[in-house]
Amino acid sequence: MQPLSPRQVILDDPYWSPRLAVNTQRAIFHQWEQLEASGCINNFRLVAGEMDGFREGWFFADSDAYKWLDAAARTFAFQPDSRLNTLMDSFIDLLGRAQSSDGYLFTYNQFHFPGVRWTNLQIEHELYCHGHLIEAGVSHFEATGQSRLLQIARRAADRIAADFLGGGPDRTPGHEEIEIALIRLYRITQQAPYLDLARQFIEQRGRGRGFAISLLRQNSQDHRRRKVVDQRRQDFLAAHPEHAAFKLPPGNPAVQPRFDQLRWMISALNGKFFQQHAPVRRQTVPVGHAVRFGYLETAVTMLHRADPDASLLPALEQAWERMVTRRMYVTGGLGSLPASEGFGRDYELDPQYAYAETCAAIASLYWNWEMALIHGEARYSDLFEWQLYNAASVGMGLTGENYLFNNPLACRGDITRQAWYTVPCCPSNLSRTMASLGSYIYSAALGKLWVHQYIGNRTTVDLGIPVEIDLQSRLPWQGQVTIRLEPETPIEFALHLRLPSWRTESGVSLEINGEPFQHLPDSPALSATASGFDPRLSQFVSIQRSWTSGDIIRLCLDLPIVLRRAHPRVKGHGGKAALTRGPLVYCLESVDNPDLDIFTAHIDPASLYVEEAPNLLGGVWVLRGQTIHNQPFVAIPFNLWANRGLSQMAVWVTA
Repeated sequence: MQPLSPRQVILDDPYWSPRLAVNTQRAIFHQWEQLEASGCINNFRLVAGEMDGFREGWFFADSDAYKWLDAAARTFAFQPDSRLNTLMDSFIDLLGRAQSSDGYLFTYNQFHFPGVRWTNLQIEHELYCHGHLIEAGVSHFEATGQSRLLQIARRAADRIAADFLGGGPDRTPGHEEIEIALIRLYRITQQAPYLDLARQFIEQRGRGRGFAISLLRQNSQDHRRRKVVDQRRQDFLAAHPEHAAFKLPPGNPAVQPRFDQLRWMISALNGKFFQQHAPVRRQTVPVGHAVRFGYLETAVTMLHRADPDASLLPALEQAWERMVTRRMYVTGGLGSLPASEGFGRDYELDPQYAYAETCAAIASLYWNWEMALIHGEARYSDLFEWQLYNAASVGMGLTGENYLFNNPLACRGDITRQAWYTVPCCPSNLSRTMASLGSYIYSAALGKLWVHQYIGNRTTVDLGIPVEIDLQSRLPWQGQVTIRLEPETPIEFALHLRLPSWRTESGVSLEINGEPFQHLPDSPALSATASGFDPRLSQFVSIQRSWTSGDIIRLCLDLPIVLRRAHPRVKGHGGKAALTRGPLVYCLESVDNPDLDIFTAHIDPASLYVEEAPNLLGGVWVLRGQTIHNQPFVAIPFNLWANRGLSQMAVWVTA
């Protein structure tokens, strides 16, 4: 099956359209302002010789600028804007001036260590940064049809291909991303070296010997290089005291379990942190850094789509199953160990320690979408929906100008949204995902159409003849979905509609032109997951018939309040529940419950009811109820917490 381009889909949804407007009108411009204020864009001006100063930020800071450019291009495709186009054009021109004549573009080395390249590949993110540059080039070409940035991206990709094709395990990146970029570049150019190099990077992972020794050597060299940079910074500040006050904003704190740092060190040395512990066909358990893991799985799935290899699929399927059933939070968040920003052991899902980085959820969205396109199974689209509404959306505040990086499921007042971070990878990553939301709703094949997400839109799909589709949705607050089909002439095809995992068996009705459709599948019987959420319960209902202009499908889904219970092997969750309704996870925030200890309160499930609150947080439906001691409480969607300053928050409550 093939997806639709986001430019084919005109979104018009009461829930998502206002959020997308914030993304296109405020967030993308705020992010550019922060990149300028933090010195990230000046790094390119320094390398281009257009100003004096000192390079700022981590060695991977270039990637933040490239991700913004990727997000800007996708945003421009979604909603063209002359001001945004001017920013893109000026930055593309700057990149062209900063790029070396042979295609290399990595300001950390170009500024601090001219002539040094491809060193410390497990640590210093050169290939990761180039990957985001290439992705930006592809997105800009797809959005505008212009090739200026694509040419810069191809020069970079050609440099990498010349330097890395034929390389072994020691020539693989520590942070996966370049693989995704090369496959996207191959899709639009059909140049085999790009696909060959992506395959090489994937196939060579975990095949080297002596990884720990190599990593220690790279770490030592990286430490020496940083000392050089630090000394040069001191010298620069001594000569330019006016710059001494400049500091990058801090990150949010994370509560760490005992031995977290030690476990991270062990994971790094045995290769699991980098997914370098085994060849990809033997990587059947989610381990290590959660974002890297998600990007690797996405790349492997994309590789299979580009060049089918069935031997790649079993490990992907087993890793997904293990993640969903044992290593994922009820929000869909990934990563229970803050030090490694990654996976813990099976059932290790403490809500306060949860790192659950926004980028990890986004990486999982990409992976699940690719898996959906391969298998056509509803479970992948269902997890996409759950993580989109909860683990990913929580990363951006209502204004589009403040963000969360890590997303615990319990907070005692030490985490808040911030305008920017020392490592600002999540804001633009979320913006580029939201700008492409239209591409994740449908997929099509000859004689078949799948509806993966119920987000209001209009589009035209080619199923042999053009078929216009008008989808209207009231989710996530209400469960009514209406689809109107307008084929040019009558046409027979199979329409596959996803029945969400959160549905109840008696709470689904489907009508075609007012006539009930009775052939709805039953949910399968499955073992309990760690979190209490199970996307494997989702299924497609298939409707094979001849469709004519004006046919209307109405899907009605009840949205009862559901108390989800963790698996007994998840410590500290006995007698507790997570409140959910439809695709939304709810939480108690101290702002709404000033007289209640949200961590000890015992709620009465029988008292729960839903209520529309049009003046709260931009308009939401809240859950209300009482504790067993008759104290009232209110719960809000998890993705909206921390929008009103410092507060306490809890997802799991005694019930």
